[in-house]
Amino acid sequence: MASQMMNVFRRQFSTSLTRRSTATAHGPAAEDAAGSAKTWKYMSFLVAIPGVIFCMVNAYKGEMEHKAHFAAHKPEFHAYTHLRIRTKSFPWGDGNHSLFHNVESNALPEGYEEE
Repeated sequence: MASQMMNVFRRQFSTSLTRRSTATAHGPAAEDAAGSAKTWKYMSFLVAIPGVIFCMVNAYKGEMEHKAHFAAHKPEFHAYTHLRIRTKSFPWGDGNHSLFHNVESNALPEGYEEE
């Protein structure tokens, strides 16, 4: 008996939630909602997407300027004792290069590879 009552309660509760969550607006509220959705759609296409494209182009130009400056003026190597400590070799390659080693920008304990 208790399980039958629980099933009836569960069914009534789940269908009432469905009815409440799928309610649609009527009248002026529906027109306002449709207009608001249309406005935000246009804002997305006419403001947000060009804004993201502008930011991407700006970041790309700045990175290219930085890369050109770095290629012309490579920082001088200083063999500081607290940097590039190798107490145990890496388990890949020759054991001296990090996993994402970049010859152009990462120095080894002895200095840059290309000088």
